[in-house]
Amino acid sequence: MTKRYLLVSDFDQTLSFNDSGRLLSEMLGITGFDEKVAGLSRLNLVQSGAELAYLLRHDPEYRRVRRDDLLQVGRDIRLKKNIPLFRELLARGIDGYAFDFYVVSAAPEEIVHAALAGIVPADHIVGTRLSYDASGEIASVDGVAAGYGKVAAVEALRTELGVPRERVVYVGDGSSDLHVMLHVNRGDGLTIAVSEARSITQLARRTVLSDDALSVLVPVLEEMVGYTTAEIRALFEEHGLMIQEWDKVRTDWLTIRESTPAVRAIGTAA
Repeated sequence: MTKRYLLVSDFDQTLSFNDSGRLLSEMLGITGFDEKVAGLSRLNLVQSGAELAYLLRHDPEYRRVRRDDLLQVGRDIRLKKNIPLFRELLARGIDGYAFDFYVVSAAPEEIVHAALAGIVPADHIVGTRLSYDASGEIASVDGVAAGYGKVAAVEALRTELGVPRERVVYVGDGSSDLHVMLHVNRGDGLTIAVSEARSITQLARRTVLSDDALSVLVPVLEEMVGYTTAEIRALFEEHGLMIQEWDKVRTDWLTIRESTPAVRAIGTAA
């Protein structure tokens, strides 16, 4: 019998190399995007990842953004390599394991749809939903898949597909993915970080760094399917690909500083 799994991936800097909010700002000549995001984070005004949605609705500089601007940003985003093959392999299944692949992102749906057009079906993408008025201006934000919103989106997909909690895989890159990774970990699913951000690598069960989307298959094949290193290499070679570098590294995060005079004195006395 085929075992079905749900594999959910973030988009910005997970399947792509860009942050869609930063790219939109650069395209429109709007400066200070990172500072605005940092300010919202310090105020805890919005959930991590939802900053662009807030700016689009409330910041005067971003009120001129139209749907065509978002679509253009999506077309300009630089994607990681081999996303089509990644999705194809997941859909085809591997040794009796099949994976339903979805993208859940806080980025506006228009951006993600345009970026992944012809690769991932629109009904397999969950993003920030926007409504527009007659002039084309953004009238409302109808839903944001950030923070607990991502948890809700992943749980809704899992329930709809009838997938047990231990068969959920989530792939993310940063602080906006913390809540959903905690949720997946509690259900004994697999969480994969694709960046070196300490907040996420300390939480994810596996971390993979690569410019190729297929790299995510490595922990999936090892943890879920039970493949050996040799079998993983053979699978890649079947599709004309070779894993040239594969370093398995355990990272210890250390901060070392001088002790205070009082502490040194106590240590000397001892």
